[in-house]
Amino acid sequence: MRVLVVNAGSGTLKLSLIGPGDETLAATELEAAEAEVAPDALRRALEGGLGNADAIGHRIVHGGERFDEAVVIDGDVEAGLRDLVDLAPLHQPKSLAALDAVSAALSGVPAVACFDTAFHADLPIGAQTYALPASWRERWPIRRYGFHGLSHGWVARRAPQVLGVDPGLRIVSCHLGAGASLCAIAGGRSLATTMGFTPLEGLVMATRSGSVDPGLLLWLLERTGMSERELSSVLEHDSGLLGLAGTADMREVLARQAAGDRSATLAVAVYLDRLRAGVAAMAAALGGIDALAFTGGVGERSETIRAAATAGFQFMGIAIDAARNADAEGDAEITLAGSGVRTLVLVAREDLEIARQVRWVLAGSATEAP
Repeated sequence: MRVLVVNAGSGTLKLSLIGPGDETLAATELEAAEAEVAPDALRRALEGGLGNADAIGHRIVHGGERFDEAVVIDGDVEAGLRDLVDLAPLHQPKSLAALDAVSAALSGVPAVACFDTAFHADLPIGAQTYALPASWRERWPIRRYGFHGLSHGWVARRAPQVLGVDPGLRIVSCHLGAGASLCAIAGGRSLATTMGFTPLEGLVMATRSGSVDPGLLLWLLERTGMSERELSSVLEHDSGLLGLAGTADMREVLARQAAGDRSATLAVAVYLDRLRAGVAAMAAALGGIDALAFTGGVGERSETIRAAATAGFQFMGIAIDAARNADAEGDAEITLAGSGVRTLVLVAREDLEIARQVRWVLAGSATEAP
C-alpha cells in the first residue's frame, strides 16, 4: 500500500509518499499561508507523483478524549476534529485546511487521521490528572493529553531495532526540535510525558516558554492589564529561546554562547536545566532507564546539547562516547563503552509511523496494533 503522508505545520505543508516497504517514493514541502494551503502548488505536487497513493494519512495534533487511536475520516470524524479546534487553536485549523485541500484533490482515496495525542491516551491516572476541583474535571475535558506522540511512538518501535534488544525496554525519548517534549516509555507504552493540556507545558522550546508558575501568569494579568490573548501570544511566540536569547535557532544560540554572549549562555543554561530535570523525572516514572533516545531537529543534529544534557547523569549509568557523539549520522548509538544505559540518536520518522497506522486501520486492525 502506498500512503501519502500529510503533515501540516505552522508555515509549511510536508507531503511524502511512502511505499509498501516503507521506502520514500516522493516528498516535497510546500509553503502554506496561515491555515490555507496553496491550492495550485498542492495540485502540481500531486500531479507530479505524490498523488499516486492508495491511502492518505493526516497528522492531527489533537484527538481530545474521543480519538485515542487512528481512525478513518468520514463526515462524523471530521466534525469531531473541528470540535477540537478550541483545544489546539494554533495547530488544528492548519491540519483541517490540509485535510480539505488534499481531499478535494484526491477525492475517493481513503483518508486516515493519526493523532499526536493518541500515544498518551492511556497514561496512568496519576500522570494524566491535574489537581483541580472534581467539578471542573467533570464539566470540561481537563487532563494531560501529551503531544509528539507520533514521534515518541516511532522511538518506541525503532530504538529496540537499532539496539537489537527486547522491545520491552524502558526508554526516555527526547524529542527536541522547535517544539520539545520527553516521554517515559515502557513496553511500547507512554507512562509519563512533559507536555500536558496544551503543547505549552514542559520543556523550554524555540519560541514557547514551557512550564511557568501559573501564579506568575495570574500576577501578570492582574498587574499589567495584558489581555489573555496577548499573554497567550507571548507564551507561544515570543518566549523560549527567542525570549531568552533573541533567536529561536539553537544553532545560533550555541554559536553565540561559544563566543561568550551572555544572553545565549543564559538561554542554554535554562534550556538544559529543564531538560535534565525532565529526563530525571521520566526515568523516575519508569523506575529506572535502559535507553535514552534523542530525536527531532536539535536532538538529531546538536552534539553539544546531547553532550551537555547527559553530562550530569553518570549516577544513572548514562555516559556517551565523545567521538561517536560527534560523528553520529542517521540512526546511531553513542553509548560510552561500559555504560549501564544505552544512548542513541534516531532520525524522526513520523511519516513512517503514520503510514504504519494507516495500514493498520485500513486492514481492519488485523495487523499489529498502533
